[in-house]
Amino acid sequence: MKPLKTKVSITLDEDIISKIKELAEQDDRSFSQYINLVLKEYLKERLKNTEK
Repeated sequence: MKPLKTKVSITLDEDIISKIKELAEQDDRSFSQYINLVLKEYLKERLKNTEK
């Protein structure tokens, strides 16, 4: 079963949007999927570093 997802609305700088779109396309993912991936990786690293 897929995890539940919630829609959110955020405001991003145009240069950030452009770069995310470019990277998402290179990775064959949607914009939303790529943001989710990046945030998951960031949180994983952040939590790992705070446990030390």
